[in-house]
Amino acid sequence: MKLIFKSIVFLFLLVFSSGKMWSQSTTVVLKDNWSFSKEVKEDAFAVDFDASKWEKVSVPHDWAIYGPFDKKWDIQTGIIEQNGEKEATEKTGRTGALPHIGTGWYRNTFAIQEFKKGKKALLIFEGAMSEPQVYLNGKKVGQWGYGYSYFFIDISKDIIEGAKNTLAVKLTNEPFSSRWYPGAGLYRKVSIVVKEEESFAQWGTFITTPDIKANNAVVDIKAEFHGSNVSMVTQIKDANNKVIATQKSTETKEGKFHQIVEVAKPHLWSPETPYLYTAVTKLYAADGTLKDEQNIKFGIRFIKYEPKTGFSLNGKVTKFKGVCLHHDLGPLGAAVNKAALRRQLTILKDMGCNAIRSSHNMPSFEQLELADEMGFMFLAESFDEWAKPKVENGYNRFFKEYAEKDIVNLVRATRNHPCIVMWSSGNEVPDQWGAEGVKRAKWLQDIFHREDPTRPVTVGMDQVKATMESGFGALLDIPGLNYRVHLYEEAYKTFPQGFILGSETASTVSSRGIYKFPVVQKKNKQYPDFQSSSYDLEACSWSNVPDEDFVLQDDKPWVIGEFVWTGFDYLGEPTPYDEKWPSRSSYFGISDLAGLPKDRFYLYRSRWNKEDKTLHILPHWNWKGREGEITPVFVYTNYDSAELFINGKSMGVQKKNNATPQNRYRLMWNDVKYEPGTVKVVAFDSNGKIAAKNEVKTAGDPYKIVLNADRKTIKANGEDISFVTVSVVDKNGIPCPLADNELQFKVTGSATYRAACNGDATSLEVFHQDHMKLFSGKLVVLVKAIETAGTIQLEVTGQGLQKGKINLKSERQ
Repeated sequence: MKLIFKSIVFLFLLVFSSGKMWSQSTTVVLKDNWSFSKEVKEDAFAVDFDASKWEKVSVPHDWAIYGPFDKKWDIQTGIIEQNGEKEATEKTGRTGALPHIGTGWYRNTFAIQEFKKGKKALLIFEGAMSEPQVYLNGKKVGQWGYGYSYFFIDISKDIIEGAKNTLAVKLTNEPFSSRWYPGAGLYRKVSIVVKEEESFAQWGTFITTPDIKANNAVVDIKAEFHGSNVSMVTQIKDANNKVIATQKSTETKEGKFHQIVEVAKPHLWSPETPYLYTAVTKLYAADGTLKDEQNIKFGIRFIKYEPKTGFSLNGKVTKFKGVCLHHDLGPLGAAVNKAALRRQLTILKDMGCNAIRSSHNMPSFEQLELADEMGFMFLAESFDEWAKPKVENGYNRFFKEYAEKDIVNLVRATRNHPCIVMWSSGNEVPDQWGAEGVKRAKWLQDIFHREDPTRPVTVGMDQVKATMESGFGALLDIPGLNYRVHLYEEAYKTFPQGFILGSETASTVSSRGIYKFPVVQKKNKQYPDFQSSSYDLEACSWSNVPDEDFVLQDDKPWVIGEFVWTGFDYLGEPTPYDEKWPSRSSYFGISDLAGLPKDRFYLYRSRWNKEDKTLHILPHWNWKGREGEITPVFVYTNYDSAELFINGKSMGVQKKNNATPQNRYRLMWNDVKYEPGTVKVVAFDSNGKIAAKNEVKTAGDPYKIVLNADRKTIKANGEDISFVTVSVVDKNGIPCPLADNELQFKVTGSATYRAACNGDATSLEVFHQDHMKLFSGKLVVLVKAIETAGTIQLEVTGQGLQKGKINLKSERQ
């Protein structure tokens, strides 16, 4: 299938794999037996180096997340051009105020009995932060630059057969190398794959369909391999593991097998129906010996981008209801954990989100596997910098040597995921200015097209006027606008594509459970407590509140969707307090760093989730000292009208209208005066009948600790986590929204205490200690399974409070 990317219309008919492969080859994940140190000499790669006193760790590992928080770690003085700054200022929490700067060494000793001379051995890194230098048995076998890239090293000639091998990895994080918390260490999986010489090439299989109809889909499989006189047999299995199609091939061209396999009555993949098939591909020698095998989960779906109507999935016009996500997982740092990722996506699914943008780097394999399985479209991003720097030691140092290699690895490793619907080659790059930037944009886009001619490419542009003048925006497959809502109309008329993507939107700031008075819409508003108001009316100089984007999404069919900044708070970049200490994480999240929803969550849910009722009241109703003062009440709901009652007295009926963007999407009673008691809201359907009710009550003194787990049964695999929300209620069971008690945590049985997080961007409490203060009445405790199944108990205590207990269990997989 040949696609011309200069055209305005894109029609992509594809079958995509999940990217996860099990093979006849041996795969050894190097999870345990690692030693780590930041206090070593350059000879730590030597085989006989004594690492007996190093810290024992498992990988994935983030050395910096254990703290302590301190502004000294990466004080940056400079101008953030993306924020419209004109003068240099000191930034104290921009990279999370965690000790990620410096050099760390990892060592592992392993033996792989399956390796014999004549076989191939590949050492695969899924993420190493950063600038990894890799040594095997005292010899340097490879290195890389970009800390977010996946890469592999052929160690076939260096691995010792039938004996122990010593792997040493040196990682270096330079100061002034990131705009957010990058993490540190081997933060994603490391593995070794042992193959026959005759085998499938690593990341060399690509599956598409040139045609999809109601009765059949044509599956096109191109598989690179090593060897000669081999054949390939493919079986397609449905979700019930039933074989529904088979084909054998002996002819090859340019080192690839090419098969066309028909699937009858295909189930199409979508966020609503994330149906996955499996392709079993087997490589045979001439004598019939099985040499290699891949089991590839995949989904069938087709996408289309057209002028005016925008994006469609499987023939249905679909808007991106997306969020941007940084790669850190709050109290776990950058160390990837599938349970934490699944919890994030579960929360986003409930909100009605249907798409994710990896910001501003390559996503983890685990995240893409979950997006395939749970039904999220994906914008996979590559870089935050090109040749021109944003920070002194950023990706600009590697761009010339590594950009093409990094894109090739990104695309080949992940192009078979059904969730990915577009690529991004950059975010707010300074190269948007001038002719050189146009050349770079085209060069990068051409690499994406060469490696994957089936998906379009975008760039998140913030210098929209400049890209209109230079031709930068016109050459992109998809013009992505970061904010700049006032330029959408002009950009639509100027750019030839016929549609606009909100590649980054809103950047509204708020702190969970914190409300400021008077309630007014403000830019760059700061307060003495370094928090932002959860009335959701505060943004940055360059950003806006959600409702302004909602208007564009709803009224302009040529706006194909949005990716909100951000789905969850993240470590670092504490705008608007990046010059204030102690602020060390963001305020942008729809949910906080602990994964607890802010009020804004329900604003998006009321618009995005069409299946469930939303009726949310803010603020809380504990305002001692504000008696008789104006205390506005907002309601976020998917119903058009509602009546508000304060202690049984009606405050009137409000109906959504077009007077302002806020009136269109929120119900607001701006003249309510505070009196303790009960706030009740009654929502009406389109016929004026009562459809839903909700209420908030004034709480008394904190009395009892309450625990609620996202999952009570976890896997006994040493990795699974139960996230337990801890809150405090009064004697009547009413949540206490102002509680800030310090609590202690104790885990017994078949699990360990891993961390806690309260979502407070100003807290300097270390995540892994067994105590923490509540923030706005809540925090989250992470209980991590060990490899022994059994019962688990979490006990939470606090002075003067009735303790909380919850029983969990872990089971064998």
